[in-house]
Amino acid sequence: GYGRSVADQSLVEAGWLESMGPGRRWLREVAPRVVVAGAEREQERDPAAQSARLPNLAWRTAKSALERGPVLIQVPRRGYVPSLACQECRTHARCLACGGPLGLDGGSGPPVCRWCASVARAWRCPHCEGTRLRSLVVGARRTAEELGRALPGVPVLTSGAGTVLSHVPNRPALVIATPGAEPVAEGGYAAALLLDAWALLDRVALDAAPEALRRWMAAAALVRAAAQEGTVVVCGAPLDQPAPAVQALVRWDAPWLARRELAERRQAQLPPAMIFAEAVGPRKVLEQIAARADLPAGVARFGPVPKAASAAPAVPAGARAAAPATVRAAAGEGEAAAYRLLLRAQPADADAMATALRAVRAERSARKEPDSLRIRVGLTDPD
Repeated sequence: GYGRSVADQSLVEAGWLESMGPGRRWLREVAPRVVVAGAEREQERDPAAQSARLPNLAWRTAKSALERGPVLIQVPRRGYVPSLACQECRTHARCLACGGPLGLDGGSGPPVCRWCASVARAWRCPHCEGTRLRSLVVGARRTAEELGRALPGVPVLTSGAGTVLSHVPNRPALVIATPGAEPVAEGGYAAALLLDAWALLDRVALDAAPEALRRWMAAAALVRAAAQEGTVVVCGAPLDQPAPAVQALVRWDAPWLARRELAERRQAQLPPAMIFAEAVGPRKVLEQIAARADLPAGVARFGPVPKAASAAPAVPAGARAAAPATVRAAAGEGEAAAYRLLLRAQPADADAMATALRAVRAERSARKEPDSLRIRVGLTDPD
């Protein structure tokens, strides 16, 4: 791919991999021009550019590019409207049966739970009693519908889960695709719009920024060079504090972002700078693991804490159905309660930590104890 993971960068800095990449001169010849909608110069011309999903810059770029060929529009979410919120207080709309997120499957009809498929015909916000809903994220199907109405006569093609296109011809068309499903255009796309950039950057994951950059670069690489008027417009990026991933895309410099992320993780003692292990099981068993003498002295222990603190979904007040047994166990109820212990070690102590954890499994197996303990070593995201 065109991005660089933080794990790969750590191997480069450790001397296990050699950093290779194109020169800046070659990049200037083949890369498209990347602009950010809502940046200072553009905001002077269009004050609403920062908040609009499709600001004037994106519209102008798309309409101009359609005279020269197809236009790629990357949408981070599939479906119609996959996420909803209360219109009054902006609280996420959740199912009253299981606590799952509510979404819309089409332009008409009530909200539907994305977890249990329950229909929320008379939804009411548990916080403010509001009954009106607003979209949080617009999916690829809704985007195709809106653009088809806005640009009548222009063919609209969609590529995503269920229907992935491999190629599109070199003629005017709007190609709506989710990340990873972008088809190759003959001769390259005349332009690309990267919508809802915030949706990728706001993912609750340690690798949110490098992964967002990887997905954007994969789409931008399908666009013609700047010398051929190829343009990429980033829409919906936060502008109060410019995101490093967006800066890396504008500069077409994935190694710069990887170096920055790795330096921050070293400071925060997060993977891959540190090696994490996780043990999930009964509290007493985890307390025994944390107290083991064969764990290296430098290993930090976090927990045990109820597994619910990191994994159990929140069920809104007034839920009609009880949570499943697995959820109750994860929440720390009953005999099957699950707790979580995190261990953090320097890379030099990682082998000794793994050896101690293997010994735990071997001892439990020899005593024929119930296999209610789960151990993982080398977590990439300990959240």
